Amino acid sequence: MDLFETIHETEHEQVVFCHNKSAGLKAIIAIHDTTLGPALGGLRMWPYETEQAALNDVLRLSRGMTYKASVSGLNLGGGKSVIIGDPAKDKSEELFRALGRFIDSLNGRYITAEDVGIDVNDMEYVFQETSNVVGVHQVHGGSGDPSPFTAFGTLQGIRASLQKQFSDETIGDYSYAVQGLGHVGFELIKLLRAENAKVFVTDINQEAVARAVELGCEAVGLDDIYTVDADVFCPCALGAIVNEKTIPEFKFKIICGASNNQLADDEAGDELDKRGIVYAPDYAVNAGGLMNVAIELEGYNSERASRMMRTIYYNVGRIFKIAERDNIPSYKAADRMAEERITAIGKLKLPYMGQSHRFLGRVRNGV
Repeated sequence: MDLFETIHETEHEQVVFCHNKSAGLKAIIAIHDTTLGPALGGLRMWPYETEQAALNDVLRLSRGMTYKASVSGLNLGGGKSVIIGDPAKDKSEELFRALGRFIDSLNGRYITAEDVGIDVNDMEYVFQETSNVVGVHQVHGGSGDPSPFTAFGTLQGIRASLQKQFSDETIGDYSYAVQGLGHVGFELIKLLRAENAKVFVTDINQEAVARAVELGCEAVGLDDIYTVDADVFCPCALGAIVNEKTIPEFKFKIICGASNNQLADDEAGDELDKRGIVYAPDYAVNAGGLMNVAIELEGYNSERASRMMRTIYYNVGRIFKIAERDNIPSYKAADRMAEERITAIGKLKLPYMGQSHRFLGRVRNGV
């Protein structure tokens, strides 16, 4: 592997390999782009089969964070970190504190948060070594569970999509197929049912399905969700579920959900466009979690967070306008919107270099 050639192709600014023998730490921090501000992105712990697989994942995820932050209008760049290890058996205080020291050595260029395989208790250890952490417990000025905000932001994306497809935003007048009833998915169905919408649900967790049925939803099989006669498909679980096999089964007029990487490939996005199915790009729709923790950098306020979630409506609407302007599918329009903002701001200043930026973070062990 030619590492420098790889990061040249992905346009990353910095990749840091972190190792601490006594703590058993093997981690990678990837900073993709800091044109708009310090790189923010979650910490993931996963038993990657190879170090190359871990590198590929952190490079892909950090680049995605750059685009999500840009489309969301945030003054943040994109980054990500991964720990190679089994979250079920390899966690320790030493492990996370060792990583926290590496993060702190980056002088504020990278800000971390909770992601797959990581919980708030793990982040508490990281926070003991660096103030460059968001999503910590409320006692430290954190924002707590971001799921309600992510779901509320997804609802704003749905409103924008309804306006695009039907020139109407009345949630309760349309039907929805929600795939996945995790934290975000369940919060979303509560919002939909509050508008008296017809909601079909599916999940491998039958307890979650039963709770959804109690709210008035209709349960369908895991594979049957793709054939439901509903107006809007809301993927809130798996990635790559919009593909050459599922698209021919769709009766949906809109796809708008909270899961990441919904399109299996570019061809899937092109096919949706050909069929006249409105696709709200996932990283613009599910940006509520990022927006929520970003507010912590300047002092968290839940009312301000709720107002910020509403901007997702306008962001998704602008993506649709760019798609019309340039005669391109919406997934390409989202990338173009992100790139145009980065290019414009990039003409004004150099990449973010550290604590001279106004995002100074919190004082360690305080707010």
